[in-house]
Parts: sequence; structure tokens; C-alpha cells
Amino acid sequence: MSIRTPIARITAKSSRPEAYPKPRWRRELATAIRQPEVLLQALGLEHYESPLSRSGFGMLVPHSYVARMRKGEPRDPLLLQVLPGGHESGYAAGYGTDPVGDLAAMAIPGLIHKYQGRVLLLLTGACAIHCRYCFRQHFPYSANIGHRLWDTWLAHIRADTSIHEVIFSGGDPLTLDDRRLSEFVEQLAEIPHLRTLRIHTRLPIVLPSRVTEALLSWLTGTRLQPVMVIHANHPQEIDSEVAQALRRIRTAGVLLLNQSVLLRGINDCSSTLATLSRVLFEADTLPYYLHLLDRVQGAHHFEVSEKEALRLMKELRASLPGYLLPRLVKEEGGKVSKTSI
Repeated sequence: MSIRTPIARITAKSSRPEAYPKPRWRRELATAIRQPEVLLQALGLEHYESPLSRSGFGMLVPHSYVARMRKGEPRDPLLLQVLPGGHESGYAAGYGTDPVGDLAAMAIPGLIHKYQGRVLLLLTGACAIHCRYCFRQHFPYSANIGHRLWDTWLAHIRADTSIHEVIFSGGDPLTLDDRRLSEFVEQLAEIPHLRTLRIHTRLPIVLPSRVTEALLSWLTGTRLQPVMVIHANHPQEIDSEVAQALRRIRTAGVLLLNQSVLLRGINDCSSTLATLSRVLFEADTLPYYLHLLDRVQGAHHFEVSEKEALRLMKELRASLPGYLLPRLVKEEGGKVSKTSI
């Protein structure tokens, strides 16, 4: 549902109606970089020698995220998360297209019911950034998303009184229009057995301008307890604008948590992870999960072994207070909860 345009203003210069200007975050998303060569040129890496991927999972990265990358550094931890590499096209044994069993846990199209008391809704397939390790990069979104499904989801949730929490996911649900999201949340709030609304999103990290008064209004405007789980993997992702956006969310009364993915060459270092926890806390966000890589085809080069992950966690326990220590977990299809490591 789009924002309505105002009544046309007829002037001597033009008879075209004036439209409301797009929010800043939408303008930023519309101009995001989609070609690897353009990104490399922006970073002074025109002579980058590693092969690039031409897979169907295209590149998408907004300029505000690129601005946090270090120019001239081919191993920059933000660049490595988004630059399509030639190794993506190779087949890796043990990796698949549905690594966490989403399709088997789908009760009806677009509604995933893995865990007791909670359902996850795939509101959209769109994101503000394409992370190369994304576990849903092969997901069949076309049949499982869309406004046409929302009434079906509402009917399913109304009929199942065991459901207490609804999770918005995707893609990234915050790529949708605030008015559409507001209307849907109001309908959910009318279901008496629902208590919690959780949003899984990377937009406050990638596009901090997405944190608007309109977003905070619908997120906190009903009786549902709001929770937002953001996704940052490296302290370099959290600049002053991101930190300010996160504080606004928390100040509005939203429980704010972070989940990270443990990624080889990006954050597989205890000092990096410790710094991330501290930077998050300074921005009013608590570390929540540190995920082992979901074994999705095309992402094998990011994997950190379970043994190495345990070693990192041992070092983290020695350097951080307990409230800054994320839980090390992995997600396995068919299990009744995430598996603690």
C-alpha cells in the first residue's frame, strides 16, 4: 500500500501533481550499488584480482554502508560481507538451498511455525543489502510472500491460541511501507492471545535513516510488547549515525537485541567480537546470539568450525561480563529450538 499523493497543485509552470518526497531511506535504497565493479571503484580497488561471482544472487549495498568501508583495503570486513566472490559458484558437499528447514516448517505459505508459541511471517523477499552468507538466498519467495497472504496469516493465528508471539522476517520487513506495516500490526493486536511482536531486521544497521517517527509510532503504538532483533557482525558497522538510531529505538521502549553470524575472515577473532559487544551496549543494544554459519550453498568459505567457535567463546568469557556475552548457537531443521553450543 503506497502513500497517497496530495491533491494536484496546478501552476503556470506545470500541471503535474506534486508527490510527497520519498523518505531519505527510500532514496538511499533506490541508489544502492548493484555492480561489483562500481563498488570496487568507489573503494579505490579497480585492480582487485580475485574473481567475482556472476550468480543469480546479485549484489546490493547502499552508499551509507559503503562509507564505513576502508578504502584501498580488499580484506575490509564490511566489503567481504557483500562482494560476490568467485568461490560462490562452486558446489560444496553438506551445503544446501534450505539449510535451516524453512520449507518443512511452513504451516501455510509464508508462515513458518518451527518453535512452540511463535510464528515467523515472511513479509517480503526484499532486503536493503545482500549478505553473501544469507541462508535464504535460494528461498522461493514468489510463492510465499505478498499482501494477498496477510488475511490467511491472520486467520491462522486467530485459530491457534497457542501462538503468543509473531515475528516479522523476510527478506527484511522494514523495507515495507510504514502505513502498510502499521495497519497489519493493528490487526494483529486485535488477536487476544498475542502478546509480543518481534521484528528481525538489518535496516537500522545498513540504513539508519530507516528509524523514523512513523516506524517507532506503529512499533510501540499497540498493546503488543515490541522486540527488535538487529543484525550486526562487526563493530565497524556501527558508526555514530547507527548508534544514534539504535538509541532512538530503545528510548521508544523497544527491547533491542543483536544477533551476529560467525564469519571466517570477518569476525572470527575474540577481540573483534568483544569490541562488537561493547559498542552495541554503548548503543543500548544487548548481544543476543552468535550463530554458527547456516550451511547454505555458496557460503562455505565463511564457515568457522565448531571447535574454533568454542575457543573464541572461552576467550570472550574471560574478557566480558556475562550480560555482554552472546549465546553461541546453531539452527538445525526439525529441532524444537536452536541448539546451544
